[in-house]
Amino acid sequence: MSLKWTDVLEIAIELEEKYPDTDPLQVNFVDLQKWVLALDDFDDDPDHCGERILEGIQMAWIEERD
Repeated sequence: MSLKWTDVLEIAIELEEKYPDTDPLQVNFVDLQKWVLALDDFDDDPDHCGERILEGIQMAWIEERD
């Protein structure tokens, strides 16, 4: 399965598994984008990401943590 920027929930789940001790609210968008791009299953164009997508990933990560 390959992840795209639109797979916000799946990305959030993978980030939670990879960074369980990280507070999503403390991650800046530059690092968040790098972390998403580094996920093993991620396969999408880095240029197709914007602040709105990163906000969505961050919010889904927070929801996943709760």
